[in-house]
Amino acid sequence: MGRLSPPFVEWLMGLPAGHVTDVPGLSRTAQLKALGNGVVPQQATAALHALMNADEAAAAA
Repeated sequence: MGRLSPPFVEWLMGLPAGHVTDVPGLSRTAQLKALGNGVVPQQATAALHALMNADEAAAAA
C-alpha cells in the first residue's frame, strides 16, 4: 500500500498547488496535519450561501 501524498490531498481539497506543500520547513506529517484540519473551500462557500439565504428568508418573513 502506498503512502498518502500531501499534493494529492491539496488537489482533493480544491486548493491551489503549493498552498500547503510549498511552505518551507513543513514536514510531510505537518503538511498532512494542516490539510486534515482544514475546511474544504467548497464546503465553506456552501455554508455561507446557506446562512445568507436563511438570513434573507428570515428578514422577508
